[in-house]
Amino acid sequence: MRRLRMGLIGGGPGAFIGPVHRIAATLDNEIELVAGAFSRAPEKSRQAGKAYGVAADRSYPSWMALIEQERARPDGIDFLTIATPNDTHLPIARAALAAGIAVMSDKPPTATLAQSLELAEAVRDAARPYALSYTYSGYPLVRHARALIAAGGIGTVRKVVVEYLQGWLAAPIERAGNKQAEWRTDAGKSGVGGAIGDIGVHAFHLAEFVSGLPVEAINADLAAVVPGRALDDDCSVLLRFAGGARGVLLASQIAIGEANGLTLRVYGDKAAIAWRQETPNQLLVHHLSGRTEMLTTGGAGMLPAATAITRLPAGHPEGYLEAFANLYRDFGRRLRGRPAPDLPGIEDGIRSMRFIEQAVAASRDERGWVPLEPARTFA
Repeated sequence: MRRLRMGLIGGGPGAFIGPVHRIAATLDNEIELVAGAFSRAPEKSRQAGKAYGVAADRSYPSWMALIEQERARPDGIDFLTIATPNDTHLPIARAALAAGIAVMSDKPPTATLAQSLELAEAVRDAARPYALSYTYSGYPLVRHARALIAAGGIGTVRKVVVEYLQGWLAAPIERAGNKQAEWRTDAGKSGVGGAIGDIGVHAFHLAEFVSGLPVEAINADLAAVVPGRALDDDCSVLLRFAGGARGVLLASQIAIGEANGLTLRVYGDKAAIAWRQETPNQLLVHHLSGRTEMLTTGGAGMLPAATAITRLPAGHPEGYLEAFANLYRDFGRRLRGRPAPDLPGIEDGIRSMRFIEQAVAASRDERGWVPLEPARTFA
């Protein structure tokens, strides 16, 4: 079985997520990076390609050139990874799909909900795999918690609390030349959401992914705390889930002292689970009797959904890169015609864009509780 051929848009000098995609994709040696347009500057793209070990004639000056030339090669790429600012996601994904090339995109899928709906049509028409890197759905104990709740292991879900707290944007570093901060605080590149679009969608997706319940209504309070910042950097959102469960979502990038503080707690009428991304190899299960279990990645008691993506024996920590790689392993299965039911796709993307836009509008207009429209189904 040959390795799948990957193309990468983004990931040039100073990038964070592009190199992460490359490392994760190639971790299992089932995928190889063979082509890319790594920067808008052709010389920087060439330099990055050399560093990645990509042949000079496949380090392209633009994403348009990459798609045009790769589709004509007998050994062209099997899929394209998009690791660029949000405003470029739609044109790149649409062109790749039209050329018959599958797509793995960094989240969110596009800069606006309207663009996501347009992209969904392109995905449907192309009939090629499309996936989104909601990384935290790739952790083994997250999959365990999802399967546990789906099997009734904590009873009826009553409350969901999810937090994603960072402190790196507590000062206006976008005005000091920080590349990562610049585009995330620029509405022209990021879209209508700031922190809610960057990390809030991860929290939102995780809450629905693990609980198995869609959010039906939200009450959002978003703010640009740092003076002069156009997009939100701090978010508090109340949630109402199908079936009556209540929830809270906090997402902030001005929380000094926080690094990557993603936590999830789901409370049922029989038990509760608690998981923290900064200690991802532990899942707490609190029982109504007062007994608490601590499950460990690779240890006893893990459900098949978790053991299927566990790479190492217990006591050998697995983290962010391994979780990311699990998404690529799922994507590889999809490309080879095998099932990958937990892989996030375009419907997850539309759902997240509805959440962003309705939260931003409802907070701005002080509308209180508003319904969160369900995503359409694109079969």
